[in-house]
Amino acid sequence: MKKTIFTLSIALIASFCIEAQNEKAIQIIAEMDIRPGNVAVSPSGRVFTTIHPLVNPTFQLVEITGKNSYENFPSTSYQNDSKTPSTDKLDAPLGIRIDNQNRLWLIDAGLNLGTTRLFAFDIETKKEVFRYDFPQEIAPKGSFVQDLAVDEKNGWVYLADIGNPGILALHLETKKTRRFANESVQAEKVDMIIDGQLINFGGAPASVAINPITLSADKETLFYGAMNGTTWYQLPTEMFRNGRTDYDIDKNIKIMGPKPVSDGAATDASGNHYFTNIQHYGIDVLTSEGDLKPLIRDAKIDWPDNVSLGPDGWIYMTVNQLHKTPAFTGGTDEGKGPFYIYRMKLE
Repeated sequence: MKKTIFTLSIALIASFCIEAQNEKAIQIIAEMDIRPGNVAVSPSGRVFTTIHPLVNPTFQLVEITGKNSYENFPSTSYQNDSKTPSTDKLDAPLGIRIDNQNRLWLIDAGLNLGTTRLFAFDIETKKEVFRYDFPQEIAPKGSFVQDLAVDEKNGWVYLADIGNPGILALHLETKKTRRFANESVQAEKVDMIIDGQLINFGGAPASVAINPITLSADKETLFYGAMNGTTWYQLPTEMFRNGRTDYDIDKNIKIMGPKPVSDGAATDASGNHYFTNIQHYGIDVLTSEGDLKPLIRDAKIDWPDNVSLGPDGWIYMTVNQLHKTPAFTGGTDEGKGPFYIYRMKLE
């Protein structure tokens, strides 16, 4: 009996220590009454987030101005606060990135408008500096282009389409674009299970294809993987830049390493990859040496949607209970606000 009590005490102490570490590690950046989508952090520490399109928001993109405050970005005039799609307003944006020229890149899936669009805004002047409307042959009906990786060095943007699974590559100067797809962009036969329950989407077990997509620091390697997948792929970006054939691209895809079932990812300058782990309430890291391990576990990280690397060694994450929305439950919204943007210090 004494041994059992001692064992339980050690377990409780260990559990308390983990919770204490997590409490110290996680900082609340924003406590929101509506679900954040993806987050992007500027080199100076400004924080921006899309509002997840699955909840039909009346505004789509904001800058966080305080723990309980935010303002429309780049302006209120860009937000669609009605049910009528408009070509001069945002529609259903999700993925955002900020490049080293202080431009916020935004992919708008156009779920209501019917047209996928890419925007860039100068975050200092709040002016639109780039826009591209994807043709239907590249982003056809049923597409949901929802994540992107920006190569400002060579002038390319790479995007992930989970609706019609594929990689889109856009040359910013010529505005020439192409689509690539093979088996690697498809969902794997991996169930999404949270708290022992199989998660459905659209009335069937969730089977979500290519989702997170990132670039190496030198922009020479593209990384990607399916949400319902445990494989992280890599591909030389020169394949797209030099107009190589689909056959050549297919032959040059390699497995970078393992990943969790994840909704977002970020890659740092040292070649470490950070993934949201939506099944286990946390963030995982695939190190540059190829080891996949937990970075943090915390019950408060209830569907970590996206991660972004900020200045001074911080990693930011949006947490939005997405699996509790009607699109997943098939009924009512089972989520309870507030919803959060957190950050934690990387060692």
